[in-house]
Amino acid sequence: MAQASRSQQLVRSERRMFAASDDNAMMKQILSTHAPDGRLVDVKPILLIIDNVLRHITPEIDQALTAGSGRIDSFDDPTNLSAIDGVLDALAYIVHKISCEISCKCAGGGDAHATAMVILNMLSSYSWDAKVVLTLAAFAVNFGEFWLIVQLCTTNTLAKSVALLKQLPDVLEHSQTLKPHFDALNKLIKAMIDVTKCIVEFIELPCEYISSEMPPLSTAMASIPTAVYWTIRSVVACAAQITSLVGLRQEFVTSTSEAWELSSLAHKVSSIHEHLRNLLRLCYQCIEEKKQEETYKEFIRIIETPQMEISKIFRVIFRKEDPHPLFSPTEKTRVDIDVLRRKHVLLLISDLDISLDEIQVLEVLYKYERAPSSELSYEIVWLPIVDRSTWNDSYQQKFLNLQSIMPWYTVNHPSVIEPAVIKYTKEKWRFVKKPIVVTLDPLGKVTCTNALNMMWIWGNAAFPFSTDKEESLWKSESWTIELLVDGLEPNLPNWMKEEKVICFYGGEKMEWIESFTSATKKAAQTLEIGLEMVYVGKNNAKERVKKISGLITEKQLSHSWQDASVWFFWNRLESMLYSKTQHVKTSDPDIIKQEVMTILGYDGSEHGWAIFFLGTTEMVRANGEKVLSSMQSFEEWEEMARQMGFIPALRKHLEGITDDHHCTRLILPGISGGIAERVVCAECGRPMEMYFMYRCCVE
Repeated sequence: MAQASRSQQLVRSERRMFAASDDNAMMKQILSTHAPDGRLVDVKPILLIIDNVLRHITPEIDQALTAGSGRIDSFDDPTNLSAIDGVLDALAYIVHKISCEISCKCAGGGDAHATAMVILNMLSSYSWDAKVVLTLAAFAVNFGEFWLIVQLCTTNTLAKSVALLKQLPDVLEHSQTLKPHFDALNKLIKAMIDVTKCIVEFIELPCEYISSEMPPLSTAMASIPTAVYWTIRSVVACAAQITSLVGLRQEFVTSTSEAWELSSLAHKVSSIHEHLRNLLRLCYQCIEEKKQEETYKEFIRIIETPQMEISKIFRVIFRKEDPHPLFSPTEKTRVDIDVLRRKHVLLLISDLDISLDEIQVLEVLYKYERAPSSELSYEIVWLPIVDRSTWNDSYQQKFLNLQSIMPWYTVNHPSVIEPAVIKYTKEKWRFVKKPIVVTLDPLGKVTCTNALNMMWIWGNAAFPFSTDKEESLWKSESWTIELLVDGLEPNLPNWMKEEKVICFYGGEKMEWIESFTSATKKAAQTLEIGLEMVYVGKNNAKERVKKISGLITEKQLSHSWQDASVWFFWNRLESMLYSKTQHVKTSDPDIIKQEVMTILGYDGSEHGWAIFFLGTTEMVRANGEKVLSSMQSFEEWEEMARQMGFIPALRKHLEGITDDHHCTRLILPGISGGIAERVVCAECGRPMEMYFMYRCCVE
C-alpha cells in the first residue's frame, strides 16, 4: 500500500498547486527556464506519431472497459516511419531522459510542479513547441508500454510475466472501478494533444503575412509558455496516475480524488485550448485578409494592364488550387480556362436570385451568336457572387438548378472565385444585386463594365459590346416607336403600314383600364380611324399583371403581352436610362432620356398611363388621369381632331389641362452606374427630390 500512499500524497500536492493562479511569479519562473540556442526541431512528424499512439490507446481503453475484450485491433500506421527515423534518432536520448525523469519522480511521489520545472530546465535550449512535443513523446512511450502489457498479458506469455513483475492490476477484472479513472485520463490526453497541435500551428504561421510583434499573434505567443507549462503538468499528472497502478495486482484501491484531479486538469487544459483556438482563428483571419489584399492588388495590376492572352486574367480570377474551374454545359464536365483563349468573353456576374427572364433573353442572344450563319464570336462565363459564410445545401441545389439551364460556361462551384475578385466586382465594377455583364476582349482588356444595358437595347448588334460601340449606337438613334418596342409586338410593321394609331398603355387598376380602352375605342370609331391598343403591364408586378392580362384577353379590351415581353419591355427601358446617364455628358436636353424617364415615372405612380404613335415619330403621351379625362371628353376636341389629326389634337387638348396637384415617382432598382443627381418631373419640369427606398415584394 506504500504506492497508494505516495499517490495520495501526489494528489494533495497537485491540488495545492492547481488551486494557485498563473500569477506573475509563476510566469517569471517558467520564462526563466527558457534559453533557446536556435536549434530547429521538426516536431510535426513526431507529433503525428504521438497522436497515432495516444489516439490508438484511448479507444482501446473504452473497448476494454465497456465490451470486456482484451483483443488488440490491427494498427495501420499511416506515417512513413522510415522518413521519420532521422528526426527521432537525434532526439531519442532526450526523450528517454524525460521519460525516466517522469517515471522516477512519479514513483517517488514527487511534486508535480517541481517535476514540470525540472523538465522545462532539461529542455531549456529548445523552442516552446519542441518542449511540449518532446515531453508528450516521453509520455507516449511510457503509456504505450504500459498499455501494451495490459492488453497482451491475457494472450502473451512475455507480457503476462512482465505484468506479474510490475504487479499490474487486471484491467478487465476491475473494469467498473477503473472506468471513471480512465475516462478522465482520456479527456485529459485529448486536451493535451489539442493544445500541443495549437502551439505547433502558431509556430508555423507564415511570417510574411502576420507579425509576432502585433496582436493577435503577439497575444498568442505570450500565452504559449503558460500553455506549455500546463500541458507538461498534465503529462506528469497522467503519468502519476498510471504509475500508481503498479504494485496493485492483488489489492486494487482507487480514490475518486484522483479522477477528480484529472478532470480538473482536463477542464483547465481544454480552456487553454479554447483560448488558443480563438486566437488562432483571429490569426488565420489576419493572414487571409493579407493574402486577399495581396491578391486584390495583383488582380488590379493584371486587369488594368494590357495582356498578351485573356487566359492570364482567368488564372487570377479563379483559385490556383482548382486546375479545372469551369463547367462546360455541352460536354457536361469540368474544363480548363484554355477554352477561352483568343475569344471575346462576357462575364455574367450575379447572385443566385438571377431571374429566369434574364437567362432566357441572354440565351436567345447567345444561341443566335452561335448559329452557323453568325459572324459573331463570344463566350459567356457565369460568376455567381455568394456569401460563403451562409452557404448550405439549399444554396447548393439552387446553384445547380441555375447551372443546369445555362447554355454557357459556368464555374463548377462559387468557391473557385477568388475573394479578392469578388471585392473588385463590388468596388470597381459596382456590382450590388442586379446582374451585370463585364466584357473582355481576346487580350483580356475590359471593354465595358456593364454591357447588359446595350445587350437589352440592341442585342447582338452591339457586339463587341464596348463603351465606344455603345456611344456610336446612341448617336444613330432617335425616339421612335421601333426603339420603344424593339420587335416585342410582332404586328407592329403591319399596323404601321396600314397607318393605324397605335397605343401602348400600362397600369394595374382594372377599372381604369376598362374605362380608358372603352373611351379610346369610341373616339377612334367616331373619327373612323384605325386603332390598335397594347397593354404592356407594370414593372415588378408579375402576378398582378398576369391576372390583369387574363381579364383583358377574356373581355377583349385590347392586345396584351405575355410575361416575358412585359419583363423585357420594362428592363429595357431601365437599361436605356442607365446607358444614357453614362453617355450623356452635356447639359443639353436629351429627348430619348427624357421620354424614357417620363414613362418610368408614369409607371411609378398609382395611376395608369398611355402613349400614342402614328407612324414612326408622331407621338403623344400622358398619365392615366389626364388621358382618361381627355378620352371621356372627346366631344370637346373632336372637331380639332378632324382638322389636325388625332395625335396633334390630343396633344393640344392635353396642354390645355391644368394640373393643380400631382405626385410623380420615378422608382429605379439599385444597379452599377449612378443616376444623374438632377431629374426633372415629367408633368411640370421641376427638379424632383431624391429618396432612398428599400423594397421586399413577394408575389
